[in-house]
Amino acid sequence: MKKLEYGEDLCGKYIYDIFPNEFFRDRATFQTDAALDGNVQKLSAYRKNMTCFPVEAKILKDHSDTGGYLCMANDILEKEFLNKEVDQVRREAAEALKVKSEFVANVTHELRTPVNGVLGNVKELLAEELEQQIKKPLLTIERCCDDMNKIINNILDFSKLEAGKFTLEPRKFHFRNMMDYVKASHSNKITEKGLGFFVTVSPQIPEYIIGDELRIVQILGNLLSNARKFTSVGKITLEAVRTAQVNDKIELFFMVKDTGIGIDESDKDKLFQSFSQVDASISRKYGGTGLGLNISKQLVELMGGRIEVESEKNRGSNFSFSVWAGVCEEDAAALKETAVPLYTADGAIASDEEHDFLNMKKFGTPENKESLKNNLSKLILCVEMNNWEKAEMFMDTVKQLTEGAPREVGRVVLRLKMAIQKENYDKITAEFEALNHFLN
Repeated sequence: MKKLEYGEDLCGKYIYDIFPNEFFRDRATFQTDAALDGNVQKLSAYRKNMTCFPVEAKILKDHSDTGGYLCMANDILEKEFLNKEVDQVRREAAEALKVKSEFVANVTHELRTPVNGVLGNVKELLAEELEQQIKKPLLTIERCCDDMNKIINNILDFSKLEAGKFTLEPRKFHFRNMMDYVKASHSNKITEKGLGFFVTVSPQIPEYIIGDELRIVQILGNLLSNARKFTSVGKITLEAVRTAQVNDKIELFFMVKDTGIGIDESDKDKLFQSFSQVDASISRKYGGTGLGLNISKQLVELMGGRIEVESEKNRGSNFSFSVWAGVCEEDAAALKETAVPLYTADGAIASDEEHDFLNMKKFGTPENKESLKNNLSKLILCVEMNNWEKAEMFMDTVKQLTEGAPREVGRVVLRLKMAIQKENYDKITAEFEALNHFLN
């Protein structure tokens, strides 16, 4: 009554007095275009002074002898006003994002031009025979220009991802050639610091896959650059394995492990945020925009995967991510039908006899379970005795014995392997129990 500005005189009013646009009188009967089935509908209600406001109403026809109507309505004037405000804010935000994206694209283009100009001249000078005293600063300038181009590319990629204009470009490429390129691109810089660098590719991955090679290389490049940046002593390892197959799609799982400064558990959430470093001192000491990991996370998610990190302060980090890629039709059939070659603990291809022992016909058979339990017992004994080298040997056997296992088992095995590489007793125990749970 208050909303309609009526008093007691509302009694006796007809429904077409309140909703004249939906109800009208035709001689002795009422006509209406409104739904009378109790569903919510948007109508215009008229006040006593004939001004109107929007309502959400339910109208039911009374089928008794009186032939009346029952109406329940809520005033949505404020709600509609707020919706218009929200729409306006969205339009303004979209326009601002468009302006920002165009600005970033223009600025990065303008920055790239002088940087490439300097880089081109430096490369021409380096092609000539120069004294070491002159060559050294030129090499420094060349590296600085390369780093600047990487920063510019990161800013441009981030802007495209933020604006939702980033698209993947999948194509067929040779997977091992890509991994060789990644290794060659980072080997010199890593070994210059006196670090070991090891790359392993599972024989389960087909020669050719269909995906965005450039973006996979970019993700691996970001992770390897971070590993090199934050590691002073020890080694960096890169491993690629196939963890699942669904029709003509395979899941590739990559691990980048280092022995660097590590990260506190409480700081892990900051890693994948844009423009974020774990703390300001790291940015001052090691540099970086804080965009690399955020871009990597978004690229991984665009490829249907996820990225994770396991780390401890002063005990190194292990970044892992998965992506889904396509395989050719003939390769997909071959992957299902062809047996995967198995390897012994020393890295040699297993003989037929060893293959039968390691494979035990099929994962989950009684023979396979028994062999797995024996090797896991020996593995945990080596861990108790701090014999990590032997523990890794038994871990390789366990990994071979779980080939063809469900995806959940494969993930537990990978986490167990990472925990052994990091010599993390608590995580080893947890993953050991998880694997035993699957076996039992």
